[in-house]
Amino acid sequence: MLLAIDVGNTNIVLGVFDGEALVHSWRLQTLRERTSDELGLLVDGLFAHSRIEPVQIRGVILGSVVPPLTGTIRAMAERYFGVTAMVIEPGVNTSMPILYENPSEVGADRIVNAVAAFARFGRSGTPLIVVDFGTATTLDAITATGGVPRRGDLPGL
Repeated sequence: MLLAIDVGNTNIVLGVFDGEALVHSWRLQTLRERTSDELGLLVDGLFAHSRIEPVQIRGVILGSVVPPLTGTIRAMAERYFGVTAMVIEPGVNTSMPILYENPSEVGADRIVNAVAAFARFGRSGTPLIVVDFGTATTLDAITATGGVPRRGDLPGL
């Protein structure tokens, strides 16, 4: 099973996947001061309530827009699941080119949204627009070939 963690400014969203199926998901309030042990105990309690054994988790993937919590969650993954979290951040190969002049300006949340949208709907061969109604509403365009374009590459942008 895979534990996917999305650390946003308002919530930390966790999802456990068995293959492509989402088995369980939860939301925790984002508190920058939490320690890896506090998060580990919270996640352990959620798992126990859902009858998921931590040893079933074979991988952890993390997208975070809250830098102080990125290292904390990495440490939690290692201590409580015995795995090194794959962190989506600038330089990670997602097989989707980020065509911005400075790709490091694109947050992990937006990269994950784009990759997921293209994986699910991109086979149609048409461009996509992804809208995320998170703490901030974001809109991202994905080209028909699976790239995140620069401003001006698509009409109207």
